[in-house]
Order: sequence, then structure tokens, then C-alpha cells
Amino acid sequence: MQRWERTWHGSGRFWRGNLHTHSTLSDGVLPPEEVCRRYRDEGYDFLALTDHFVGVFGYPLADTVPFRTETFTTLLGAELHAGAMANGELWHILAVGLPPDFAPSHSPAFHPVEGQETATDLAARAAAAGAFVAIAHPQWSGLTEADCRALAPHVHAVEVYNHGCAAGCDRGDGFHALDLLLTEGFRLDAVATDDAHFSEPDHFGGWVMVRADENEPDALLASLRDGRFYSTQGPLIHSVELRENSAHVRCSPAAAVIVQGRGTAAQALHGHSMTRADIPLGRFEASPWLRVTVMDRAGRRAWSNPIWR
Repeated sequence: MQRWERTWHGSGRFWRGNLHTHSTLSDGVLPPEEVCRRYRDEGYDFLALTDHFVGVFGYPLADTVPFRTETFTTLLGAELHAGAMANGELWHILAVGLPPDFAPSHSPAFHPVEGQETATDLAARAAAAGAFVAIAHPQWSGLTEADCRALAPHVHAVEVYNHGCAAGCDRGDGFHALDLLLTEGFRLDAVATDDAHFSEPDHFGGWVMVRADENEPDALLASLRDGRFYSTQGPLIHSVELRENSAHVRCSPAAAVIVQGRGTAAQALHGHSMTRADIPLGRFEASPWLRVTVMDRAGRRAWSNPIWR
């Protein structure tokens, strides 16, 4: 029996996009029009400008509609803030696909205040408004397992690679948080982003490849919410096929293809310019989920969303 992972099943093609970006509307250094131009001219198909949704910046929700072209589109979004994490700092929540009239939380600046909307309520409200919602940069934020567990029922994904956090402070990882949540049964996906501010080399380093029929906001958002995408720093994953005893992966030339699952379950195949790999799944009998990493010889990676067996 064979089963194709949902990202590669059905109609559509892949569109390249970045879901986490900042401009001069908050703490970025470039105006929205220039941010959109750079991503467009770098070959991206779409972009979400997600400025910090706090009072000190006037709760910006950038209108990027004027910067759309026949080949480049934008998704409206913001980085939302509310409540205190276990370390006492303000939550950061990525929300892509917000309506233009999304109501602000009571977040005057980058610190929690009394009477503020909770992070769980804010994330749930964004999801109910139609947004694709993710836990932002878990490692950079210093999230505890309890923090992640509290927000997990209200989000679609975890930001597993944040290029800005990797470049700026070597805290760009979110896979530990995701894997723990998967093991607890939360069916969450994995997103790689830039979190670009253009104040350092924090751009064009991590993105999503979304499968949709059209490069159009509603189609892209539906695929994001449905998990029909994978994340990458450059390598391409052409397909992941679960067979009875193996995972069959087709990809751009790779030096390693790795399957990970619950706990210590992992299996890797190493080689030279591999474009196909069959990974035995004997170690995954007790794992209800698995995910795939493809790594090229430069160390750049691509990641599938978790596959539930």
C-alpha cells in the first residue's frame, strides 16, 4: 500500500513565499514598497509583510495590495503581541491572512501590561478571522514546554527556522518545540521564515513552498491552513511517498536525506548528489508521526511537514 503526503497530492504547483517580514511601519529599515520590490525581484512569488502589531507603532497592518503584480502577490498579516511568557516577556505570534480591520490587542509596547488580552485568546481570535497562525521563533523567545503547550491548540504551525534569529543571535531553531508538541499529539506544521528587518543579513534565507492552483491570496492561505507546503533554505523536495516499509523521497541533489520521528527515532541516508532515497521505517513502528529533512552538500536544508501515519 502506498500513500502520498498531502503536500504533493492533487492539483496545483509550488509557489515560493516568505511569511515573516518587517518594514519601517515597525522596526524594519526599508519602506513597505521597497521590501516588496526586493522579494519580487529575488524571485519570490508572494510575501507577507508582518510588522509588529503594537501601539507604539500605531498597530500597523500593512496595506500591500498596491504592490501586487501579475506575477507577485501579497498576504496581509502582522506579528501579534500579548500576555507574558514564562520568562515574563511578551508573546510573539505570527498571523498571516488577517482582515484589514483586525482589532488590536491592548499591547502598547514590547512589555506585558495589566488587563492585556491573553496570548491564547489573541491567537484564537486571529485563527477565527481566517489567518494562518504560528508560534514565532521559540528558541529566540525562550519558550518553555508549558508555553508551547498552552498556545498549541490555537495555532497551525511552529516557526522551525527563523533566518533573522539565526543570523543575529544563533537562536533560529524551533524543531525541539515542534517535536515535543507532535509527540503530545498536537497536529502542527513547520514553517521557515526570514523575519527580515534588512538591518543585518536576515533576508532570503528561509521560505515556504506552497502548493496551490493559483498565486492568489485565498488559494495560498487555504493551502497554508491545510498544510500543503514545505519549508526550505534552498533544496527542493519533489515528493515524499510512504510505502509499506519505507519512505521514498525525490528531491534536488542531496548529500543526506533524514527521517525523524518520536523520541530517538531517526534514520539517515548519506551520499553524493542523491535525487532519490528510500529510507527504511523499521525504527518508526512506535512513532505516530514522521518528518523528512533533505540536506545539500553546502549544509542547506529543506523540511517536510509532519506526516501522521
